[in-house]
Amino acid sequence: MIGARLKQARLLAGLTMAQLADELRDYDFRITKQAISKYEKEKSYPSAQFLLLASSVLGVPSTYFTHEPVKTVIWESFRRHSTLGKKKQEAIKGHAADIAELQIELRSLLYPDKSPELPAPETVKNCEDAEQVASNFRERWDLGNRPLDNLVQTSEDRGVVVISWNKSGKFDGLSGWCGEYPVTVINGNRSNDRIRFNLAHEIGHLVMDTSALDEKSEESLAHRFAASLLVPAEHARRELGIKRDRLDWGELMMLKRKYGLSMATWIRRAKDLAIISQNQYSLMFKDLSTRGWRKQEPIEYQGDEEPLQLKQMAQRAVAEGLMSPDRISRVGIEILESIREKAESTHLTVRDLLAMPEQERQAVMEEAFALAAEEEFEIFEANEIFDDYDEDYDAEAINETS
Repeated sequence: MIGARLKQARLLAGLTMAQLADELRDYDFRITKQAISKYEKEKSYPSAQFLLLASSVLGVPSTYFTHEPVKTVIWESFRRHSTLGKKKQEAIKGHAADIAELQIELRSLLYPDKSPELPAPETVKNCEDAEQVASNFRERWDLGNRPLDNLVQTSEDRGVVVISWNKSGKFDGLSGWCGEYPVTVINGNRSNDRIRFNLAHEIGHLVMDTSALDEKSEESLAHRFAASLLVPAEHARRELGIKRDRLDWGELMMLKRKYGLSMATWIRRAKDLAIISQNQYSLMFKDLSTRGWRKQEPIEYQGDEEPLQLKQMAQRAVAEGLMSPDRISRVGIEILESIREKAESTHLTVRDLLAMPEQERQAVMEEAFALAAEEEFEIFEANEIFDDYDEDYDAEAINETS
């Protein structure tokens, strides 16, 4: 188990065994890549000193090597660049599984009565089916007849585990199941509109049963689901009209800002819904390439598509004493600086005081009272604090009427 975790941490750090050995030499620790290979294959076991130094080099806590995940994620879809090697893929999956396990553990602690709200998969054979599943999905989540402000955080609120991967730009998305929980991994290095589309694509894989189709068809239908979820057909026709000879770049820029869908995808959406012809679609994509907008569109979507629930739950669990900072740090990422600061802080909480023996608690409180007696405190009127926030707040008028 230690060997597998060591290999995973090394791959996540982007180091070869030889490079790890070189990095350890900076700590005056001499080791060969052959020895590291034996550790990873568990033909021999590393010393405590090696694990401590390796954790510093690889950017993970030392407990990362000894933590064995108890939950398994069944991965269903992995969209990646062809240059992303199998070992790196497995490292990403393992790291994502660690974070998913922590998220689910936190959810169970903090929201024991809430279950994920993802609908059961529906059989999909064609584009019309994908459009219908997307429409059903919007209705199930009560998304209304409006653009989606924030797909990532909306998904988190409905029980989807959303993990942002920020180390590699060679993949778009990953999705699967951990028990009843849907798990998605998105590439946080993408633009906000791309993140939205990629998450919608992965959700499509989870709510559509396309098992009777080949992989290319599955991906195409997941794209269709994503576009339909972000811009339903009636929205597209309302914004563009039923039939157009051509589309204007200026209006596409505005629609990207409004819906968080790229200009290129708006063009494809118009073609799929027969708003523009195949010929017009081809001409616009050619123009898009000529302008250099295939790689970088001239306007950015300014939405906020960052997963926040893990950070929020971690803060709450630590604040309430439901989980230790050490348990949270085992996933190998610093979720929030304040968690580490709290772990290192010498300030006592109410929980700390209540956990002390009576005599010790009394001594601590007497010392605190003695220190407080030496401090000077500013005296202010009861309503004075509101004056700093509201210039129109009339404390005297309120006092006269009370």
